[in-house]
Amino acid sequence: MPRWMWFAPLALLILAGAVWAFRWGWIAATITETDVITSYAQRYLKEAGADAQLTDCAARPGRQAGVWLVVRCLGPGGRYDYPVDRFGRLLAVPETSPPGVPET
Repeated sequence: MPRWMWFAPLALLILAGAVWAFRWGWIAATITETDVITSYAQRYLKEAGADAQLTDCAARPGRQAGVWLVVRCLGPGGRYDYPVDRFGRLLAVPETSPPGVPET
């Protein structure tokens, strides 16, 4: 067996890792706050029902480690909080509160 065949699996593993790292870097470099807010506002419309509107949603910077933005939607169905990381992923199940519950 040729010697280069022994190193082929290692080379393929390194190449796959490089492609994976490039992909995540590209996502992190090109995603904007607007993309994230729009995406989670659309999700809110599906979850909150017919009375929900896109204008019910706004975002603020995250205060916890790893949280980039918190998209908050306040509407007739209550308050929905979507904590999002830098890659646009939802970090936890959205917190919902019934209308009239004060924020602590």
